[in-house]
Amino acid sequence: MGIASPARDHDLALARRAAEGDRPAQRELFLAQRASVHHTLYRILGSNRDLEDLIQDAFLEIFRALSSFRGDSTLGRWCQTIATRTAYLAISRRRPVAIELEAVEDLLAGDHDTRRHAQARAAARRLYAALEKIEAKQRIAFALAVIDGRSLAEVAQLTDSSVIAVKTRVWRARRDLFKRAAKDPLLAPYLVELAGKGDP
Repeated sequence: MGIASPARDHDLALARRAAEGDRPAQRELFLAQRASVHHTLYRILGSNRDLEDLIQDAFLEIFRALSSFRGDSTLGRWCQTIATRTAYLAISRRRPVAIELEAVEDLLAGDHDTRRHAQARAAARRLYAALEKIEAKQRIAFALAVIDGRSLAEVAQLTDSSVIAVKTRVWRARRDLFKRAAKDPLLAPYLVELAGKGDP
């Protein structure tokens, strides 16, 4: 991936200084990437009690691996890839665990109808509860492509997969979710609303 030379140089210099134990550089990197790492974990896992711990886990892994950063992608994308791996490990370890889920941020931006807003929040809670029962790689692909709206190519990069593999995982996750939603009057229309996202 060709990123602008000044940005690449900055990323490489910051990563090198942070890897060498430079505390201001580590703080700069953490502050610059925290929101992005949080966003990636949140979209995959929903809001739950473990999210702050998982952000810390992701940054421990980021700082551990900094010496391997070569600038092939932006530092932000590289950190998101590690956050995605952290989410995968969290999902793999927890089979199944009841977690307290909150709704994703309102996906119907600009909608001021209180009833519809409440229904969307409840549907989002049900969606993340259903995602808990789906295989980890499918869940991650669906969350990043459909819920977060990333391109299949970007999801493939974040998950170190091919675009075809990602597309297949999204399709399988969607099929599984629609089966689970068949008798759920709130989740089924929500999935229809999300339909079409995550497709090329």
